[in-house]
Amino acid sequence: MNATPAADTQGANAAGDRTGGCLCGRIRFTTRGPAVFAHTCACPHCQKLGGTPVMWWVGFETVTWTGEGGEPTWYETFEGEAKRGFCPTCGSRVAAIDSDIPEIGINVTALDDTSGPDLVPIHASFRENAVHWLPPVPETEHSTAS
Repeated sequence: MNATPAADTQGANAAGDRTGGCLCGRIRFTTRGPAVFAHTCACPHCQKLGGTPVMWWVGFETVTWTGEGGEPTWYETFEGEAKRGFCPTCGSRVAAIDSDIPEIGINVTALDDTSGPDLVPIHASFRENAVHWLPPVPETEHSTAS
């Protein structure tokens, strides 16, 4: 989907790994592979779950849960279709699994380093639900149409 910059410029080490976790540190993870489809979402679920006008998501092929808390607690937001992961201790929203998307979604703010150019949103989901006072993310997603 996206061209992936060299590892030394994307906030990842040479193997392409990134680390992150929740506020209290019980949930920790390591991602593997390139960041896929960085975007913001202003759907009502993300707004209520995040307590914010938008959530900032990116997908990774593999996520390994490494902290003492293990995997996050999963809340099924759309039965049989999507669930969101959070820390049961501090409440941080860290991940998402959607049945129609092969990557595991990570809340970008849960990453230890959010400075990679491959994390800049290329799309904004649910634009019609966005708050009017926040400038929209410009559409930069590459179209497959000619």
